[in-house]
Amino acid sequence: MAKVFTITEGLENLGALKTGGQGSVYKGKRLGEIFSAIKILPTPIYSESSTDKNYASFQNEVQKLKKVNEKPNPHVVRILNAGITESGNLPFIEMEYIEGPDLSELLKPPHDPVFSIKEIIKLSEQLAHAIAHCHQVGIKHGDIKTNNVKFNNHTGNYMLLDFGLSVMTDEQRRTSFRHAGAIEFMAPEQNEGLMLFETDVYSFGVIIFELFAGSVPFPLKDNGETSRNAVMIAHMETDLPDMLNLRRNALPGSWTEEKKIKEMQVPHWLIEMIHTCLEKAPANRFQNGIKLYNFICDQGSTAKAIKVNKIPAGIDDKYKQALEAKDAELERLRIIIKQKDDAPDYNSYYNNSFPKKKVSRSAFVILLLITLGLAGYEAYTIIEKNNAPGNNLNQSAILSNTDSAALQKKLDSVVVKKPVSREKIIIPAEEKVNEDTTVYTMPAGDETVTPAGKSVYKINTIAHLYDKPDDFSRRNNFLTYKDGLNITAMDESGDYIYTELQTNSGLIKGWLKKSDLRRVNE
Repeated sequence: MAKVFTITEGLENLGALKTGGQGSVYKGKRLGEIFSAIKILPTPIYSESSTDKNYASFQNEVQKLKKVNEKPNPHVVRILNAGITESGNLPFIEMEYIEGPDLSELLKPPHDPVFSIKEIIKLSEQLAHAIAHCHQVGIKHGDIKTNNVKFNNHTGNYMLLDFGLSVMTDEQRRTSFRHAGAIEFMAPEQNEGLMLFETDVYSFGVIIFELFAGSVPFPLKDNGETSRNAVMIAHMETDLPDMLNLRRNALPGSWTEEKKIKEMQVPHWLIEMIHTCLEKAPANRFQNGIKLYNFICDQGSTAKAIKVNKIPAGIDDKYKQALEAKDAELERLRIIIKQKDDAPDYNSYYNNSFPKKKVSRSAFVILLLITLGLAGYEAYTIIEKNNAPGNNLNQSAILSNTDSAALQKKLDSVVVKKPVSREKIIIPAEEKVNEDTTVYTMPAGDETVTPAGKSVYKINTIAHLYDKPDDFSRRNNFLTYKDGLNITAMDESGDYIYTELQTNSGLIKGWLKKSDLRRVNE
């Protein structure tokens, strides 16, 4: 591709990758075969001195942005450089070039219009981890959307890209939001140019909503001013649409009935997380990415599946009527107790053919309490059955009357599996952000003596444990880099090493991926 203009010395411009209201992204090539992505911001800087307000602001934000890469994160793009272009005096940020599709591409044909529940949970964990990593060093991304999250073909991870908005001034952001920003992913407060930690949480929620339901909560009809205003007002005032119904209608026709049934068994915590992220008021959302990430980690042993089954029309009304009848019975018994004080003789309640006997006040009250207890227990049993994961009475997950009898038969055979318990790993945060967190640690003073001839590694950021040396045996717990422990490779197989480590939780055995580690001896 021909050069458009010079970016900076030693950095070749290979042409535009995408353009938008927050600037343009170009593919670049450094000396040699090193490729990068360059975000060029639209506001020119006329003087590279502290007297130029825009230049001073840009330099200040760039210094903050460098903190993102002080500790590497597998889900955050690396910032390589920042400066002013030689042509046009435009500020730019040079980032690592990621080979792979972004989320907006993965939602278009030939791909499915929705993600599987398993993939949604994987992406939620990785993207929340990326946002938490940024927030713990005080960086707010401000432009989280589907085409700013990429799938890395080389690592299999999802990665957060494009920090261009984070280095803009408040006035530049306000202008960009109103005229060219991705309005479908903007939090209500962004209409005023505000950017909070909770703003990134809201945009995260919109992404997960789209992957789940096949569309954003409030789609943009066209790019006209009227449509953009309508979407922003919807973000501020309109309730979310029915996510389960949208997902049901978006399931691909190429999926088997068994797969459709499985993909409508949605963890309750996932629905709760999306709704919390998309609260209108920032104070009602997760406070920051760290709180969001910890919530996801907590779900390993507490997640309950919402099982979507075929339920005959009106059956929920039957149970509602049954509960109302029990309530009426309880009220009638309360009235009887009250009347007992005024009419101590209750012989008139018995059939005249029976011999009339006097009943003491205390015995009668005990009988009434037992009756009340039994009635309350029966009402509680109905409610528990209605909420059970395998029960057919979940009101938020009802299929229509038109489903076939064959589908019902398949539904009866579905077994809901309880999710595997996951250890909560809290990433280390700055003191102000991480006052109430606990850190996963190795035993104090436990330095490993390196056996002769063995390879020794250290953890880059986090390292997942595997039962076998392949991607499909990954466990739901992992180690962190914080302790700087030497990891000895007791065995190696392809891209994996086998090791055994003594931790505070006991002896850990398993395989680790070499890409999560760095070798410290030769």
